[in-house]
Amino acid sequence: MFGVILSALVALMHFYVWKRLVKDTTAKGVWRRVGSVAFTLLAVLVFVTLTLGRSVEPDVARWFAWPGYIWFAVVVYLFLITLVLELPRLALRGWVRRRPLEATATTDAAPVTPAPDPEPLPEAARSGKPEINQSRRLFLARGAGLVAGAASVSLVGVGIGNALGPPDLLRVPVGLRRLDPGLAGFRIAVVSDIHLSAILGRPHTERVVRMINEQSPDLVAIVGDLADGTPEELGPAAEPLRDLVSREGSFFVTGNHEYFIDPDAWIRELDRLGVHTLRNERTTITRGGASLDLAGVTDVSGRSRDDGPDFGKALDGRPEDRPVVLMAHQPVQVSDAAERGVDLQLSGHTHGGQLYPFHHVVSLAQPSLAGLSKVDDTWLYVTRGAGFWGPPVRVGAPPDITVIELVR
Repeated sequence: MFGVILSALVALMHFYVWKRLVKDTTAKGVWRRVGSVAFTLLAVLVFVTLTLGRSVEPDVARWFAWPGYIWFAVVVYLFLITLVLELPRLALRGWVRRRPLEATATTDAAPVTPAPDPEPLPEAARSGKPEINQSRRLFLARGAGLVAGAASVSLVGVGIGNALGPPDLLRVPVGLRRLDPGLAGFRIAVVSDIHLSAILGRPHTERVVRMINEQSPDLVAIVGDLADGTPEELGPAAEPLRDLVSREGSFFVTGNHEYFIDPDAWIRELDRLGVHTLRNERTTITRGGASLDLAGVTDVSGRSRDDGPDFGKALDGRPEDRPVVLMAHQPVQVSDAAERGVDLQLSGHTHGGQLYPFHHVVSLAQPSLAGLSKVDDTWLYVTRGAGFWGPPVRVGAPPDITVIELVR
């Protein structure tokens, strides 16, 4: 059903943009045919990218994934901007109509001559509709097309630079009321949504690992959505994760994208790389006489594979006098965390919205889009993620890696 809805939306966007940018700006002839063929081929390219992107080998997929996803981002912005430009179109509708000529009066007598036979009225006049000034209509349509095209290409160009550039490095102190003074200053490197794929490969992972290691964290938390493919396809791209260095180790919880593929296969691969998965379980971090609990739950998508989150299994029976930090891929899981007295939840999933204005859509489904917030007595930190899903474009939501510092 999701595929049918997505296909219908893609077709609708292409038809609308074609009408406004091709049909309305050209006369019947060769240029309209060229534009129509080009839009048809680009629409097919998007369909192929969305449907086959994860079904073929990454080495094959990247040949159509790059142009397909970039055009997808462009057509989305063309659609949105052209839709907004309907407002000035409506405002200028009267200007586009032909204005009647005003009769001029004269005081000089003139010989009366027989009136010529009246010419047939234009079709618009016979039907009662105002006649359209074609030159003005074309001027308005081409002007709107130029504005939409320039704005869309500029936004996507900047967004590509954001997505493919190095993630922002954020440092966020979080105060925990039950934190033992011996753990004050404990630093957790949080990264999520790396999204290894046909587009993002081994160099992307190497950069993420290098940036984390440069911070010398006490612990590394990878909060889901590592890859969009199998370990057989993308294992070499994930290999640099074995080079992560931290005092207490590296930990992982599943995201929704792991369940699109094979979560068990990725958990085995991460174990091989020295990254421990918290699958509805917890572990105790001890430094001297001070301790805190680190827990992790599976993603809500795991319910479809009988591997859903079990907060009771992960959190029940722990000592009440020490803090607990929970790794959970989706921010929406914070309601369950707050009920069980979690001090801090680390999440990802939202990508910070990735493409503005879709931030507003994501905010309807999640309690937080990015950054630090509080639900009851539970802190929630949401990272924008280090990668991207779909188009290699981020507008208004740059990628990030965050170092959380626990303080009293």
